[in-house]
Formats: sequence, structure tokens, C-alpha cells
Amino acid sequence: MADIELPSDLIQLETRAWQEIQAGALTTETAYAVQTAITEYAKASGQNRYEIEQALKRRVRHQV
Repeated sequence: MADIELPSDLIQLETRAWQEIQAGALTTETAYAVQTAITEYAKASGQNRYEIEQALKRRVRHQV
């Protein structure tokens, strides 16, 4: 998979979601915000939504 450029606002949203998940406190609002942002970015950039989500999770959760 090629490197995917991820905007900082998307990284920040996923970071917040990951922190909430780790605390056992993920809200539907946060989850929805992340999913919506991923979808919008995929449409705007013409990239595969699934690949963006995977790259984002890898970046935030595994510090790659």
C-alpha cells in the first residue's frame, strides 16, 4: 500500500477516538465524526476510504 497523506485534523479526530476507546468511553458522536471525516476526505481526494481508514488507524494506534 502506498503512503497516504493524512491531514492533521483527521489524525486529531482519530487520536481522540483512540483515547476514548482506551478509556472505555467512546461516544457515538466521536465515532461518527471520525467516520464522516474519513468518508469526506476519501471523496475529496479520490482515494479508497478503506485504505485511508487503515492508514489512519495504523498511524494513530501503532505510531507508524
